[in-house]
Amino acid sequence: MIDQFINFVIRPPRVEYNPDQYLWEKEFTVGGRTYQRQDMELRNGRGHALQCSHYVPSPFPEDTPLPCVIYCHGNSGCRADANEAAVILLPSNITVFTLDFSGSGLSDGDYVSLGWHEKEDLKIVVSYLRSNKQISHIGLWGRSMGAVTSLLFGAEDPSIAGLVLDSAFSNLFDLMMELVDVYKIRLPKFTVKVAVQYMRRVIQKKAKFDIMDLNCLQVAPKTFIPALFGHAEGDKFIQPHHSDLIFKLYLGDKNIIKFDGDHNSSRPQFYYDSVSIFFYNVLHPPEVSSSYSSKLEKYYDLGDLKVGAGMDEGLLYEIIAGLRTVGADAASSSSAPPSITNTKCDSVIDEDSALNDDEPSQLQDKLIGQNEDCSYTSSNRESWGRCSSLGSEDEPSADCMAANENHQMRLGLHATPL
Repeated sequence: MIDQFINFVIRPPRVEYNPDQYLWEKEFTVGGRTYQRQDMELRNGRGHALQCSHYVPSPFPEDTPLPCVIYCHGNSGCRADANEAAVILLPSNITVFTLDFSGSGLSDGDYVSLGWHEKEDLKIVVSYLRSNKQISHIGLWGRSMGAVTSLLFGAEDPSIAGLVLDSAFSNLFDLMMELVDVYKIRLPKFTVKVAVQYMRRVIQKKAKFDIMDLNCLQVAPKTFIPALFGHAEGDKFIQPHHSDLIFKLYLGDKNIIKFDGDHNSSRPQFYYDSVSIFFYNVLHPPEVSSSYSSKLEKYYDLGDLKVGAGMDEGLLYEIIAGLRTVGADAASSSSAPPSITNTKCDSVIDEDSALNDDEPSQLQDKLIGQNEDCSYTSSNRESWGRCSSLGSEDEPSADCMAANENHQMRLGLHATPL
């Protein structure tokens, strides 16, 4: 069970996908205006290839640099999670860049780090965009792990024009301890702390970062970039007070928006409108022609668009529930919310026998039953239709496939492939 928790942090379910199926087409139209998807591969400082996409107007305006927003996905996400950002921002003459972070999606790398190494991937992307004379100002839009990544990077690069931070956690260690209370896990605190310290050592050895260093409260007072915070009131995974804590210490111009929903739910229309207005104000894109701007309102209505934040709440619930069976010798566990399919999830512990001697005897691993519910939290172009049990290779259910097709039809009204 401890191994599963470690996997949750550094090797969560990883999506494999066909870019031509799950991203916007190579060429598509929004309101009669043509855009294109430019795919490319960048390489980070650790030698990992990063798969990236840049959505730009086609043709690109001559002698008119355009701003760019880099969308940063969550810990089980990928660049498909930026599809809604493209539809929202492109009509305002703001280009959208997105990537699979190292250890995510189709990029190289075996582990994620919830923002620590991802900020170095982001540095490579920002450097690439700044070398492009067609790009003017740069903004960052992150969700969950991506929000933490954006804040950590913004603290190091004050030239970023603006930050949108959706569902950031304030401190990883505190979050892990807090989740035990959230899910009513009857386990002595000292037992949890011993387990976390063990996990800390394993993660340092495997993924080369210290979970204690992931603390947004330390960088918030040093960051002055204009920022828009967002958080769902019903988020039980990363509770709203995490954003409140960061917001309170943040020294730059700031605003915070709370809305109904949970960690993985679709965001309401007024939030997307606020994001669009925020980036328009901080990035100063060139004016859109009046004949075109009169059509924009229809593209902000994204209906029931669902975007996966990447954090798999169901998976973590299963792991923590397993700790209860270890600590209290309980035989049953509550049902969990549906989880994202695990298409590539490797064990990170087996080869490290040297660390096994340090594991507390009362925290021996136990596997728990797989959740057979259907997950529909992020998108096929618009919202990933990942519908299978955790760790399963089963085909998606008929109901889930129907829901996904329905969703494609709705968002198809906003953007048309060429």
